[in-house]
Amino acid sequence: MFARLYQNSVIQKPKAILALLIFCLLFFGYHTKDFKLDASSDTLLIENDPDLKYLREVNDRYGAKDFLVLTYTPNEAMISENSINNLLSLKYKIQSLDWVHSVITLLDIPLLSSTDETLTEKLKNFSTLKSEGIDKKRGFNEILNSPVFKNFVISEDGKTTGIIVNIKKDKISKELKNKKDIENYKDSLKKKNHENIIQIREIIKTFSQVGKIHLGGIPMIADDMMSFIKNDIIVFGVGVLLFIIVTLWFVFRKLVWIIVPISSCFFSVLIMTGLLGLLGWKVTVISSNFIALMLILTMAMNIHMSVRYIQIRKEKPNLSNQEIILITTSKMFWPILYTVLTTICAFLSLIFSEIKPVIDFGWMMTLGLLTSFTVTFTLLPTILNFLSKDKIEIKDTNKSIITSFLATISINNSKTIFITTSLIIILSILGISKLEVENSFINYFKKNTEIYKGMKLIDNNLGGTTPLEIILNFPKKTKEAKEEDDDFDDWEEDTDSNNEKYWFTKDKIDKIKKVHEYLDSLDSVGKVLSFSSILQVAKKLNNNKELGTLEMGVLYNKIPDSIKKEIVDPYISIKDNQARINLRIIDSKKDLRRNDLIKKINYDLENKLNLKKNEFKLAGVLILFNNLLQSLFKSQILTLGFVMVGIFLMFLILFRNLTLSLIGVVPNFIAAFFILGIIGLLGIPLDMMTITIAAITIGIAVDNSIHYIYRFKEEFSTNKKYHDTLKLCHSTVGTAILNTSITIVFGFSILVFSNFIPTIYFGVFTGIAMLLAMISVLTLLPKLILIIKPFGPENN
Repeated sequence: MFARLYQNSVIQKPKAILALLIFCLLFFGYHTKDFKLDASSDTLLIENDPDLKYLREVNDRYGAKDFLVLTYTPNEAMISENSINNLLSLKYKIQSLDWVHSVITLLDIPLLSSTDETLTEKLKNFSTLKSEGIDKKRGFNEILNSPVFKNFVISEDGKTTGIIVNIKKDKISKELKNKKDIENYKDSLKKKNHENIIQIREIIKTFSQVGKIHLGGIPMIADDMMSFIKNDIIVFGVGVLLFIIVTLWFVFRKLVWIIVPISSCFFSVLIMTGLLGLLGWKVTVISSNFIALMLILTMAMNIHMSVRYIQIRKEKPNLSNQEIILITTSKMFWPILYTVLTTICAFLSLIFSEIKPVIDFGWMMTLGLLTSFTVTFTLLPTILNFLSKDKIEIKDTNKSIITSFLATISINNSKTIFITTSLIIILSILGISKLEVENSFINYFKKNTEIYKGMKLIDNNLGGTTPLEIILNFPKKTKEAKEEDDDFDDWEEDTDSNNEKYWFTKDKIDKIKKVHEYLDSLDSVGKVLSFSSILQVAKKLNNNKELGTLEMGVLYNKIPDSIKKEIVDPYISIKDNQARINLRIIDSKKDLRRNDLIKKINYDLENKLNLKKNEFKLAGVLILFNNLLQSLFKSQILTLGFVMVGIFLMFLILFRNLTLSLIGVVPNFIAAFFILGIIGLLGIPLDMMTITIAAITIGIAVDNSIHYIYRFKEEFSTNKKYHDTLKLCHSTVGTAILNTSITIVFGFSILVFSNFIPTIYFGVFTGIAMLLAMISVLTLLPKLILIIKPFGPENN
């Protein structure tokens, strides 16, 4: 039925099929203009994460802004006249950019103890390092020893300073309601951000002679990530394509057998890219290798089809070209369909994640595989239909030395195979027991990138990189309780001014101080800032005497709004009866385990500092990225079982043999688990990309088992001799498996040229897993077939 339908609709109408394919190519090719990338931090967050919603509330309440950070290490001393002038010049040039709201430097920090004026006068008429008549050395030492600014604006050695570039707030996006308008506006913001980064980097270049300046901050990281994704897509695509061409030439040694498979790859990738543009799906860091994957998997299908076509043509030279095409497609349809379905099963496991880019990647590869399958079974036979016999025939080639060697091992070396397999299983179990999940953002980038250099300098010298917020909620006091409190003896009506005046109770201040000191004691924590930091400064200004409740209230009311807004308001909210403690994690610390740190802080605040659960809450980027990784780990471990069961069921449907299905999946499961074991033994933490390796490896590697078993079953039905069938399969389908596996392994190895370390790990480890799976399929699988004899008894 299938053969007749396929013959009538595809094989006998090559011109119509080619015209249809060209139409699809032009239609989807046009929509490639809508193909977009996205490297924003939103792509690495869990949708509807309550911690994300809470963080946004905190940011709105305490006035958080988008900003860039520059690190400035002058060639001369920090407070030399040249260094100060250069810093001022850099500040004013950046400040002149139309998208910059403000630039805060070392020279803008209020100096409160560098003059001999009264406290009130200091607060009203504070000086800075750029003020006339100021003692610069005394002022610099004040900043260098400030509880607020040390290891924040200035490094402990005084050689590096941070420059904060606050970006003007986006007011339009909140007004937009239509989803399409929001997406379009976000795209325009990304373009604008790219232009902004170019502008500020041009300014930095003009100051390259006066010192070392590095750019950092989330907007810069997002823009650089966009460049990395574009570069990865080009490098991976071109690299894989060139390698495929070399592989095809090595296998077939004829131009036509390069053009035919490459045409399928070209059609598949272009149609899929246009489809992504049409659907509005954006490529992110996680899905940036989808083009390389599509090329690799399309090529694997085409090599199997081409090799089988050539073999049948040699075996049946009297048949017409159309008859050979029909036999080839009939014999290859079901094994290739099941290889596609098993691979889809692996990629569909990604949709159980709660992270949109991961889900999108799963759907992208599902559609991509279906596209490749359709193109392979339409374009390839159509092109072959147009070619004459002399153009498509190739000379006899010698048998593959590698597959012949592996066949010999399968037949003669049972102990070697099973001892090696047992050793691999033991190492896998040992390695998997050592697996850890971690999300070290700074270590995601190569050391020669601007992102790494800037983040490393901030991490080491300016208080750490990844932010974490501790929000303290204070219990509300009743009026009766206030009247009993000595600090509220003159309580009057409940006005805002009185709230401010009497908010600073000893209980609150002690609680803030206690939590601040605890966080500061943690080894992985860098700079800690809170209202307690401000009080340490105030204590120095008050002749080292602690401020009382009313003194704090009076001081709060007298502080100029400009200082209050920048220094006090980010750490307390009288209206909400809250305090905010901001800390940054030293992200480059090797032994840092973020999830353990978060658990420890939560546990200690409740059990050691005796805070109630409703009196504190953790928030920040550290929490969001940790939620992402924990969610991904949980979903992938659960769905790994789904992948294994799904693939096993497909084997059962395809081969209708329980024993055969079991031995068919074993080599691939071993390869997938062994690669997880290697990752564990090497001490490499699983991250957002490497965590998907096992499921994807099983899905791709199992293709080899399907092709081998399907061919073995077909050949055995003819000769009924296991050893002879094994040798024959190794010389035919075994060669195709070897060639496709080498293509896949080296195709994945192209990913080492990425600037994104998780992508490199993904490429290297998936490549190793595929190599091991290929060796297992050509040694362990045939050995199990010889021992178990799942196809019945052989003829004597």
